[in-house]
Amino acid sequence: MKIRTLSATIAMLLAPAVNAELFISEYVEGSGNNKALELYNPTEQAISLNGYTIQVFANGAATATNTTTLNGTVPAGGTFVYVHTSAVAELRDLANQVSGNASWNGNDAITLRKDGVVIDSFGQVGFNPGTAWGSGETSTIDRTLRRKAVTYDANPFDVFEPANEWNGFAINDFSDIGLFNGEGGGPGPDPEPEPEPILSCGEPATAISAIQGSGMASPLVGQILQVEAVVTQTLPGLQGYTIQAVGAEQDNDPATSEGLFVYVNTSNLGVNVGQRVRLQGTVNEYFTQTQLSSITATLDCGSSALPQPVEMTLPVLNLSELEAVEGMLVRFSQPLTVNDTFTLGRYGELTLANGRRYTPTQVVAPGADAIALAAQHALNKIVLDDASTIQNPATVPYPTGGLSAGNPVRSGDTVINLTGTVHYSFNEYRIMPTTSVNFVHSNPRTAAPELSADGNVKVASFNVLNYFNGNGTGGGFPTARGANTAVEFERQRAKILSAMVAMDVSVIGLMEIENDGYSSTSAIADLVQGLRTASGNNSWQYVSAAGPVGTDEIAVGLIYRADQVQPAGELLILNSVNSAKDAQGAALFNDSSNRPMLAQRFNLVENNAEFAVMVNHLKSKGSACGAADPDTGDGQGNCNLTRTRAAQAIGIFAAEHFADIPAVVMGDLNAYAKEDPITTLAQAGYINVFDALGKSGHGYVFSGLSGSLDHALLNDMALQYLADATKWNINADEPIALDYNVEFKSPQQQLDFYAPDAYRSSDHDPVIVSFSLPGALPPLDASLELLRTVRARFGMSLVQLDWSGDATGLTLYRDNEAVRDLTAPGRINDNFRSEAPTVTYKICQQATASCSAELVVNFN
Repeated sequence: MKIRTLSATIAMLLAPAVNAELFISEYVEGSGNNKALELYNPTEQAISLNGYTIQVFANGAATATNTTTLNGTVPAGGTFVYVHTSAVAELRDLANQVSGNASWNGNDAITLRKDGVVIDSFGQVGFNPGTAWGSGETSTIDRTLRRKAVTYDANPFDVFEPANEWNGFAINDFSDIGLFNGEGGGPGPDPEPEPEPILSCGEPATAISAIQGSGMASPLVGQILQVEAVVTQTLPGLQGYTIQAVGAEQDNDPATSEGLFVYVNTSNLGVNVGQRVRLQGTVNEYFTQTQLSSITATLDCGSSALPQPVEMTLPVLNLSELEAVEGMLVRFSQPLTVNDTFTLGRYGELTLANGRRYTPTQVVAPGADAIALAAQHALNKIVLDDASTIQNPATVPYPTGGLSAGNPVRSGDTVINLTGTVHYSFNEYRIMPTTSVNFVHSNPRTAAPELSADGNVKVASFNVLNYFNGNGTGGGFPTARGANTAVEFERQRAKILSAMVAMDVSVIGLMEIENDGYSSTSAIADLVQGLRTASGNNSWQYVSAAGPVGTDEIAVGLIYRADQVQPAGELLILNSVNSAKDAQGAALFNDSSNRPMLAQRFNLVENNAEFAVMVNHLKSKGSACGAADPDTGDGQGNCNLTRTRAAQAIGIFAAEHFADIPAVVMGDLNAYAKEDPITTLAQAGYINVFDALGKSGHGYVFSGLSGSLDHALLNDMALQYLADATKWNINADEPIALDYNVEFKSPQQQLDFYAPDAYRSSDHDPVIVSFSLPGALPPLDASLELLRTVRARFGMSLVQLDWSGDATGLTLYRDNEAVRDLTAPGRINDNFRSEAPTVTYKICQQATASCSAELVVNFN
């Protein structure tokens, strides 16, 4: 870390009389990630950065795009330099703090705040100037700008003309960073050098446990101290290493850590594991990780045996257990389960836990139970880090051999005997492994959905992740959602089609298909044409509406195999117009929030069995539904009332239209299994198919928690003919880096991470349900006629019957007992013992339903 201090003379000349405060003294908008800000302290007192933040407002935004909390102290007449993590080494070497948030373009505004109050600003918040403010030498794009004098702009909304306060310099000019002068010159004569510290091995030193303390932060922050310990891990990717006390140097207090991270601001560490070192540096809390930085001297004190790793298990009883081993060697002998792969490609990290953690409202009721489970989850995780601050690394080290499309690590896989040092950053406890990480592929991919029985018809729901096909003729990219280029779209299309072919179903309810109607160039037409080609089956069709359904950019859709099923009746649409009304007369189904529901009856070609599919995509948890429908904190997120009212409307609609046939409500209901929309549909007679089967599982992973937002809910008749159901985990468990996108990937990674297969074709997993539907009855032209009845002694009866009409596939029942199967018109003599005065004959598919004829024989 470098803090350059100007001479007292210049500081006094520049210091204003009334503004004893920091200001932005230099702005760098260079090539690539060469972004930096210099802050200057014009006062005669050091300023602690406690409470200071930098906010960036991108592209004219009125609210902050990102916020960074600053750490450290700026000496009197000194500077503080804030630099992007991926800037060139020359610029990073000048930094006091680096962050991926240090990212802006020429049209982005920046504010410096103290305790939430703007004290200085750059640009104009809420206004987009195009590409940049200013022009020529003082343009805010591809330039370095330096403040002419000590001035402040505490109104971030006023008009910004950089030439008034700033001088301009060439792109990537870092020559004055850390040396504020206003004209770009040097800082004047250097101060007298500090005397070299005297280090001597074995002399008394500050104990690491005293630096760490028993709390969440060091009690010795800001103090310059000497420590002596053994190097336990070198971390060039973090520009530092860990040291740990051994033997008598430890205080034997389990609440105080014996390990410490040493930050040296270079990847050339100059130490080795097992080396004993003596250091002098300053105690610092960097994003609340205790560390020793600003190292002024290092002495080699020989070698030492490494301490044994501390045995750890998850969950911990309190996060203080992890704080107590910060910087120390630890081992998890228990198998740890991968719970999150989302940031693997971007940051090289995985979230591990003891078993798979489920979204609380997937497994318990919203409210107190869900809140309690969320608190337990917070104690049951640790991040496996790649020990590097580089974003989008060229090689992602996990799993063993490096991540690729053919070598994934999935949520549900396990790690055994994990050993490393504990760190804390970005609000997470992390482990930097000191040995090879042992992965077990406990959750392997499957080539197709696994069902115990296929039945005679299978239906599925599938979120196709913003399937937008441009203008439908190969152009029109980027679109409002989905692929940015035609190349990305072809990559996306191949993955979606691979998944659909492997699903091998008769009907698919779609979510997140572009809402651009049903013409030959529409997204749904494109998808169906692609499915015909990919499957080799030209019978695939889509159910067409009059035009775009609803006003959202995305819609739901229905596609089907015409060789297996046929639409029976017209397509029905549930929206606010067709919705039931609540007690106040308002529509229960708000289609300005929820996507309108599509509902279609189908006939099974093989036996004319009839069933219905209703496909939905309800309002998301991340949306804003206003003060009347906020996140109440019970675990159900925003817009729960909107979704629940829609579920009420679906139940009423289904009862009105589909009470007589097997029917299924499918799709992305944006509600987990125990949440109000699902229980509301259960009250309406639509039961979660996985509850009915006694199965658990998941189809979505968010923030390291598994659950199901996509459901299949069945009425009683559908449950009667249910064969099986499954969630095909091709997406939720897969790293997002393996999707179709090319952003944040090197050209080689665009090849290595991608395959035109089903895996990570979307972010939601498809739900597949199979049914064994009995054939529909033939036309009701079969009839019974009584020819002769004889009642013999001892209860023996003889009934002679004949029937007319085609009764193929039907059965003759006597008092609900099957007598014989029928075919063409014929005659039967039925002999039986009975003391009953009457006997009832029926021709039925089943004894209690679907009967074509009935005859009561009276023996009296």
